[in-house]
Amino acid sequence: MRINALLSALLLSAMAAFAQSGDVVNIQLQARADYQREYVDGESVKGHSGFKGQYLNLCIGGDINRHFSYFFRQRLNKTNFDSEYFDATDMLYMDYKPNENWLISAGKQVVAIGGWEYDRAPIDLYFCSEFWNQVPCYQWGASVAYVMPHDKIMAQFCQSPFRTFGDNSDIYAYNVLWSGKHGVWSPLWSVNMQEWRSGRFINYLALGNAFDLGRVRVEFDFMNRASSHQRFLFDDFSIMGEVAYRPIDKLSVFAHASYDVNKTHTECDKLVMAGTDITRLGCGLEFFPVKKYDIRLHADYCYTWGRNTNPDGISQDKQSIFNVGLTWKVTVFKH
Repeated sequence: MRINALLSALLLSAMAAFAQSGDVVNIQLQARADYQREYVDGESVKGHSGFKGQYLNLCIGGDINRHFSYFFRQRLNKTNFDSEYFDATDMLYMDYKPNENWLISAGKQVVAIGGWEYDRAPIDLYFCSEFWNQVPCYQWGASVAYVMPHDKIMAQFCQSPFRTFGDNSDIYAYNVLWSGKHGVWSPLWSVNMQEWRSGRFINYLALGNAFDLGRVRVEFDFMNRASSHQRFLFDDFSIMGEVAYRPIDKLSVFAHASYDVNKTHTECDKLVMAGTDITRLGCGLEFFPVKKYDIRLHADYCYTWGRNTNPDGISQDKQSIFNVGLTWKVTVFKH
């Protein structure tokens, strides 16, 4: 109750303050509710089945002036374990744009890892790779980006996603991300050095590619992970892909697949653990009954097979998940 009261006060204060100052502000409430059935080897998983309130997000963003802007996203239905009250805060950052080409940002951000599956907001995804399900992708840090007409190159220094595994709070990540738009092709590529233990790194090469072909969108991501004492390519990697088709503006039909494998014998990859070889394949549809796409109905099904050596892994052998639900994104205040 105390958290809800605090957030309500913040919402009302922001609305009043920005309405008086004349600065740009957009306050949005996002929610998603699903009905889900999950089975593993034919047995119902009761704890993962039934009606589920999946997401309840408060988003506040806007411009202070032509140089400074900000964004804040809080998950209202997520528990805070951090005494400093930031576990349920996905993003809380300030941008400074000195001119048209440079962008400097600091705060809690998305760790700059390439790939289109990774890049989407969780509320807009239904079933994903084991890597996506395990990575703690929101961390405190700072970044600087150079923006061109069709490309952006970002360098980021932030907390390592591996800081949540054991007593590793003082470890960091170094990331360079390239995003662009070149005709039908939109790349989202990165190179990353992530400390998994103090002074020891696992390196990522993430190659995200999207192709917009009229009413068809094709996404293909390849992520390679490597540390010392292993072959650089194809020992530890993930492949994610999606094809989506819009026969009409209000309807999208999609198929999504992922493959996570780790053939190494090291402990450095805490997300896709050594010995894992797991595949997930599924399909679904989305229907948007209003023109602004603020309301979405969805239905999807996926099947998973293979081996996941993570005892707390999301993807399981002979796992079936059926899901239907409703998402809405309501603008509470805009000025």
